[in-house]
Amino acid sequence: MATTEKVRKLAALARIRVEDAELEKFIREFDAILAYVETVSTVKMSSPESVEEEKPLLRNVMRADGEPHTTGVYTEKIVEQFPAKDGNALSVKQIL
Repeated sequence: MATTEKVRKLAALARIRVEDAELEKFIREFDAILAYVETVSTVKMSSPESVEEEKPLLRNVMRADGEPHTTGVYTEKIVEQFPAKDGNALSVKQIL
């Protein structure tokens, strides 16, 4: 069962200001939520054996390390299309 101290502690952890007038409302809501969670946690799920047999095997898909393309292949094309540049470097507005 929720108490005013527990509600205040949860509010402090969540950095929420709870007025004294709202405490009773929150206590009732927390009790309802906790009762629902307890109901859900008591549900027992069973699955047919056929479903377990059809589960796909888990595996990681990895690619070999390496360069996807030769370095600098697209540099000239990108620099040509960029409005502000300094040599092969692209000039942008300062953000900070």
